[in-house]
Amino acid sequence: MTVVRSVLLFVLAAIAEIGGAWLVWQGFREHRGLWWIAAGVIALGGYGFVATFQPDSHFGRVLAAYGGVFVAGSLTWGVVVDKFRPDRWDVIGAAICLLGVAVIMYAPRG
Repeated sequence: MTVVRSVLLFVLAAIAEIGGAWLVWQGFREHRGLWWIAAGVIALGGYGFVATFQPDSHFGRVLAAYGGVFVAGSLTWGVVVDKFRPDRWDVIGAAICLLGVAVIMYAPRG
């Protein structure tokens, strides 16, 4: 159950961070306005809190593992929201990153 909780927290963190950055991008770069930017800043702040709920108490480990989730999540966001078409190298790279997440977070430790 701890692994499932951790994975769900990583997904929530990715939605908050990637979504927040996307909102800021839309607000500034696409000229959608300050409300979009403000919503993005709030979402980015929420991301900062989500990581604190990870079962592992080591900040460096959690953040390092989250880096892999961020890579895969960013590509997924691009596919779903921006209709981006990743090539096989994008997919292979994201899979390697997620393998790294699994090793960093869920490998047995003695």
